[in-house]
Amino acid sequence: MDNYVIDINADVGEGVGNEPQLMPYISSCNIACGGHAGDSTTMKEIVKLAKMHKVKIGAHPSFPDKENFGRKKMDISCAALFTSLKHQITDLLNVLYHENATLHHIKPHGALYNLAAKNEKVANVVIEVIKSMHRPVQLYVPYKSVIASLALENDIDITYEAFADRNYNDDLSLVSRLDKNALIDDAKNMIKHVLTMVKQKKVQTVAGNKIPIIAQTICCHSDTPNAITLVKKLHTELEKEAIKIQ
Repeated sequence: MDNYVIDINADVGEGVGNEPQLMPYISSCNIACGGHAGDSTTMKEIVKLAKMHKVKIGAHPSFPDKENFGRKKMDISCAALFTSLKHQITDLLNVLYHENATLHHIKPHGALYNLAAKNEKVANVVIEVIKSMHRPVQLYVPYKSVIASLALENDIDITYEAFADRNYNDDLSLVSRLDKNALIDDAKNMIKHVLTMVKQKKVQTVAGNKIPIIAQTICCHSDTPNAITLVKKLHTELEKEAIKIQ
């Protein structure tokens, strides 16, 4: 019998305000640190919650674009992007220091995440920011992405991430949020989607194909409709399937 282990993560501190309800059902969180959302107050509140629930803490830096919630590609120089990302992560590190907590991982947000998955120049900026920190930290990345390859080349530990509430294209990119079938907001469909990725190591795409994928952490977005219900159901069903959540 195979022993399956999975991490459930959620993007938090983005203004939804449902973190107290989410925390009991996730094992790691990605805290918005000022680029697309969040400030020192929200970071502090969520770090306290994460500590209370023994949830691993990650930084969720973004293009510095609150107007578009970090979900649009930004025309920004590599130097300016490096400075912004470093500043965002440092702000969270300062909160963690005062709360006696540890940074476990980094996960880029939105357009930055999607662009770094295929654009070497942008991916290298993220890699250089992590290298400049001089501390052990995981990087949450998509399977078979440019940023995953660069991280391994630079001896940065990676965790392959997949999405519980998003549909995929055949190239393992996420279906655009502009498309009506981008989100998976039905619990039954979401459970089937996740179990296929975890147990079969494949993802059913919108084209109807099953494409190989590795998922070590599964993301549930806190702003997906019925997010709490979906995450709670996912947690319950994974335990029923004898999949360890950690």
